[in-house]
Amino acid sequence: MKKSLVLAMAMALGVTASAYAANPFSDVPAGHWAYDSINKLAAAGVIEGYGDTTFGGDKLMTRYEMAQIVAKAMAKGANVDKLAAEFADELDNLGVRVANLEKKADNVKVTGELRYRYTDSSNDGNTNNDLRSRLWVNGQINDDWSYTGMLENTQDLTDNAGNEDTSFQRAYVEGKLGGLNVTAGRYNAFFANGNVYDTRADGVEVSYGSKIQLKGFAGKGTDAVDAKKEDTTFGNYAGAELTGDFNKLGLVAGYVNFKDMYKNSQVAFDRVVYGVKEGLDNAIWYVGGSYDFDGNVAVSGMYLKGDASYQDEDLKAIGSDGWTAGLTYKGAEASEAGSWGLFANYYDQGGMTYVAHTTDANTFDNEGFKGWGVGTNYAFAKGIVGTVAYYDTVSKLHDEDHDNIVWADLTFTF
Repeated sequence: MKKSLVLAMAMALGVTASAYAANPFSDVPAGHWAYDSINKLAAAGVIEGYGDTTFGGDKLMTRYEMAQIVAKAMAKGANVDKLAAEFADELDNLGVRVANLEKKADNVKVTGELRYRYTDSSNDGNTNNDLRSRLWVNGQINDDWSYTGMLENTQDLTDNAGNEDTSFQRAYVEGKLGGLNVTAGRYNAFFANGNVYDTRADGVEVSYGSKIQLKGFAGKGTDAVDAKKEDTTFGNYAGAELTGDFNKLGLVAGYVNFKDMYKNSQVAFDRVVYGVKEGLDNAIWYVGGSYDFDGNVAVSGMYLKGDASYQDEDLKAIGSDGWTAGLTYKGAEASEAGSWGLFANYYDQGGMTYVAHTTDANTFDNEGFKGWGVGTNYAFAKGIVGTVAYYDTVSKLHDEDHDNIVWADLTFTF
C-alpha cells in the first residue's frame, strides 16, 4: 500500500487541526499536491513520519503502520468505521477496541435455516415428510443487551395437501444485570440436557458464574399436545441447576417443579384417561456427568427421579426413576465442510422423569420408555449438514408398544 493511497483515504477522514506546522517534512515541498492534507494530519498528531524529518510518500507501508494511523484518527474523533473494520486484527494487537464500531455496522443480523425431514415409524405405520424454514433476527440493544426473534414455517409434504403453519416461535432478550446473565421471553428451555425438557417456554432464566455456574429459572411451558384442547400447556415451572466444568469432566445437578400441567384437559396414564381439571404436578430432580477423553470421544450419563401427583394423590403406575447414557465421536459442524460425527444413546426412563424429551425416538406419551438410538451426521459443504439416525424403543408399561424409527434430515443454514 503506497502512502499516496493512504493520503487519499486520510483526507476522507475529515480530520482537522487548529493550526498547521510549517513544512513538517523535508521531502514534501510546499507546492506538492498533498501538502495541505499532510500538514493537517501532522498538526493533528495522526501522522508522524519516520522521525528523521521525512514522510516517505513513495514507500510501501505495512498494515500495522496503517493501523496506527487509523487508531490515532479514532482517538481524535474521526469517523473511520470502515477502516477500523478492515484493520480490526491489527488495531486489536495495538490495544484499540473496535467492538462498538462493529456493532454499529452490524446492529441487526438476519440468519436462516431450512430443514427437510423424513421419518418412518413402525409403531403406527406413519411417516413424516416435511420442510421447515426458520428466519432468525438478532439485534444489539446496547453493549450489554441483545434481542432474538424467530419466525418458523412448516410445510407438510406427506399428502401433498398444502398443509402448512407459520408462527412466531422465539422472542426474547439476553443481557447482564450486575454479575448475572439473564434471558427473558419466549425461548427454548433446556433442562437436564434435554432429558426432562427441550422445547419452547415463556419465562426467565438467571445464571451466575462460568466454570461453576448456578442457574435459576421459572416460567410457563408450551407445546403440550391434546387433541381435545389446542392450547394445552405443560403448566408452570420453577427450578434450579448447578453445573461444573472441570476441563474434561462436566457435572450437572438440578431440580424442576411443574405445576398445573394439562390443566382443563385430558391425559392418559397406563391407558387410564384422567380429566385434569386442576392440573397435574410433577417434581423432577437429576444428577449427571460427562467426560471428554481427547476432544473427539465423549461419554455421558444421568440419573433422574420424579414425583408426580394429581389432586394431591401420587401417580404410581408410570415409573418414578430413570437413567440415560450417551457416547459421541466428533460431530458435524455447519461451518466446516467434511466434518462428521457418530452418536449413540440409551434410555430407561419412567413416565415421571420427563415432560418434553429431546430425543427423536417415540417416548410413548407418559408411559415411560426404554431403548436405544444410533446415528451419524456429515457436513456436505459449508452450511449443509445431513443426519441419519435409527431408534428402537419400547413402552415401559406395555411391551406391545414397540417402535422402530428411521430419521433422516438435511439442514441448510445461511
